[in-house]
Parts: sequence; structure tokens; C-alpha cells
Amino acid sequence: MNIRLLLAALCGVYLSPTQSAESLDHAAMGHGAMPAAMDHSQMPTLQSRTPIPVLSDADRRAAFPAVNGHGVHDKALNGFWLIDQLEYQDADDGSALAWDMSGWVGGDIDRLWLRTEGERNNGHTEKAEVQALWGHAIGPWWDLVAGLRQDFEPGSPQTWAAFGVQGLALYNFETQATLFVGEKGQNALRLEGEYDILLSNRLILQPSAELNLYSRNDPERRIGAGLANTEAGVRLRYEIVPEFAPYIGVTWSSTYGNTADYTGEDGEQRSQTRFVAGVRLWF
Repeated sequence: MNIRLLLAALCGVYLSPTQSAESLDHAAMGHGAMPAAMDHSQMPTLQSRTPIPVLSDADRRAAFPAVNGHGVHDKALNGFWLIDQLEYQDADDGSALAWDMSGWVGGDIDRLWLRTEGERNNGHTEKAEVQALWGHAIGPWWDLVAGLRQDFEPGSPQTWAAFGVQGLALYNFETQATLFVGEKGQNALRLEGEYDILLSNRLILQPSAELNLYSRNDPERRIGAGLANTEAGVRLRYEIVPEFAPYIGVTWSSTYGNTADYTGEDGEQRSQTRFVAGVRLWF
């Protein structure tokens, strides 16, 4: 090993390259014969070295340029539209086409929400509704909503005032709870929930459930007081791209109380199991 380089590293100095290695070769130098007075002109030139120069403001600006981000809670209008279910159903009394769609337009805090769902059976619309709700964020994951719901089927058109809450419960469980205040003292409560289970990056299993309660009997619309109906389902979708995902699944629906009695009077089954196939879209 070059003794000169080792000494330079230990001392943290820089030796001029013009100096020869022999000038520090103590192994070849007799210490006992070292003269009492040395000729300083023959000593190597020592220069101090600063490994990292002191950073200046210009260096910091060059390393961390300004980033033009967007303001939080800004006033820009954005939108999102989701066709959660657009599906063919294999019903006991024939084929059915069902849909469940929602979307919003607005900012970070206040948004206009639109929802629609319904079902056509053998070319006849059996139920159809549209909701227009104003949503206000009360937290990172929850909104309060209020607005109107318009039913077109079954029976004659009916208008409801709607009040509710929606958001993500524990473990990303999507939840909606909406109270509807209708005409002639008829009130209703709808609870909905669904959850995505990622089997892989593209294959997703989605269980869902919905139940409806009413305050009064409505023979025209074949609805009874109390718990009227429930529907549970499980759908397995494959996301070809995130915006487009075909799926298959199965649903179970049941009616209860006076609603079940109305269903029996109409010659329909009180409980049904349906196999479904459809597509999920968002944009």
C-alpha cells in the first residue's frame, strides 16, 4: 500500500502530486539518524480539503424547483358517472333488464348527485325511479344528502323528499341510508351496502344488499307497511380496463308482510333467485 496515500487519508490533507512518495517513506528513513533541525523547504506541501462545499440558496433552488400544485377545496367543477349495474336477469317469469346508475357534478365539498334504478320485465317497465340530491361533505368519507325522488313505476307517478347519508364505513364498505317522505303520510327508509373483494388486480367479487321499509300500506303500488322487501346479491367482475368490467352473478330477493300478501295475490313468487350477467362502466 502506498504509505503516502494512507497518511493523507488519515490526516485529511491533500499532498501535492509533485511530491514524491519517497518524501514520506519512513520505512526507508532512519529515525535515529534524523537531524535535529529539518530543512522546511524540503517538507511536502499540505493543503486543507473541504469534502462538501457549503450549500447556497441557489443550490437549494436548483435541487428543489417550485411545484405548481392545485389548491385543496378549490372551485373547479368535476364529475363522475358510474353505471354500477346494467344487466340481464334470468327471472322466473321471463327475462329482465335492470340498471343501477349514479353520478355527481361539483367540487370537493358540495355536489349534485343523480341516481336512477329500475327494471324492465318482458318489455314492460315494472319499476323506475330518479333521484336528484344535493350532497355536502361532513368528513373525508361521508356526505349528507337531500333532494327529491321521482317514481315512475309501479302505479301512478309519485314524488318523495329525500334525506340521507352516504359514504364509506369500516374497511371501505360503501353505504347509503336514505329516508323518503312521500305523499299522504307515506314514508320509506332504504338501506344499501356493497363491498369489493379483490381476488386479483382485475378479478373482483362484489357482495351487495338492500332493504326497504314503509310506514303505510299502499295497495296501488303493492307495498305493505313495515319491512317490504330485501335483495342480496354477489357479482364477479373482470376489469378489462378499470372503466369497463363485464360480470356474472346471482341475486336473491324476498318480500315480507303485507307486501308478500300482495305479491301472492298477483300470482307472483314471494322469493326469487336470479342469475345475472352484465357490465359495469364508469367515466
